[in-house]
Amino acid sequence: MLPADLREAENQALTALLEALPSAARGHWSVDWRFEGLRLLPVVLRLSRSLLEAGRSPRIVFPDAGACALARRDAPDLAERIADFRSQQRRSAEAAGSDSDADGDAAASPELLLAVAPALPDYEEFEQLCAAHTGPVAMVNGRLEDAAVGIGSVARERRRGFVAEWQAAYFLQPLEGSALRRAYPGGWELYRQDADGFRLVAHFDQKPDAEAQAQALAGEGGVGVAGNLRSLDAFIEGLRS
Repeated sequence: MLPADLREAENQALTALLEALPSAARGHWSVDWRFEGLRLLPVVLRLSRSLLEAGRSPRIVFPDAGACALARRDAPDLAERIADFRSQQRRSAEAAGSDSDADGDAAASPELLLAVAPALPDYEEFEQLCAAHTGPVAMVNGRLEDAAVGIGSVARERRRGFVAEWQAAYFLQPLEGSALRRAYPGGWELYRQDADGFRLVAHFDQKPDAEAQAQALAGEGGVGVAGNLRSLDAFIEGLRS
C-alpha cells in the first residue's frame, strides 16, 4: 500500500531492501523515492543507520568528493563508512589484493555499497566500482539513463548490459493523478487518485510503461485523446526520471 508520509516510505524501502539482499550475494538493487524537492542526504543517512541496526554493514559512496565531505560533516558517526567513488575503487583493489593472501578470516559477509544518486556522467566510473565490489550494491535515486541519450546503439547496449542488471527493491513515484510503487518481493502497483484518496487499480509483473499505465487508469472506457496526451506526458516525465 502507499505510505502516508516520507518516514513510512523510508520504512517500506528498508524492509524491501532487507528482503532483497539475501537473494543474491552480488545483487544490484535500486531504491527510488521520486519526490519533487526531496532532500536526499538526510534520507540516505537515516537508511544507513537503520541498515546498521538491522545487522548489515553499509558503506555509503558518493560520485564526488564534495558530496562525500558534506555527508561526513552531517553524520560524524558514519564518517568512517563514507567515501567517494574514486577512493572506494582504491579500497576495493586493496581488499582484493589482501584477500588473495588471507586465509579463513576472509569469509565474513561482504559489505553493502550504498551508492547515492549516481548519474549519467558517472556511468563508467560507477560501472567499474560495481565490478570491483565483491558484495551487493544498492543504488539510491540513480539516474543512469537520460532522455538525450535514450536512443541509439550506445544507449541500447547500456540497457542490455549494466543498466539491465538492476532490480527495483523499492520504487515510489507520485505522478499526475496517480502513483507507481514497487516493494520487493511484490510486483508493481499502480494507484489512481480519486476524490477520496488513492485507489489501487492494477498490478504488473514488470515496471509498466506510460501506455500500460494510461490503459490501466482509463479502465474499460479506453484511453481517448486526453488519455493519450497524459500517456505522452508520463512518458516524457519517465525519461527525465
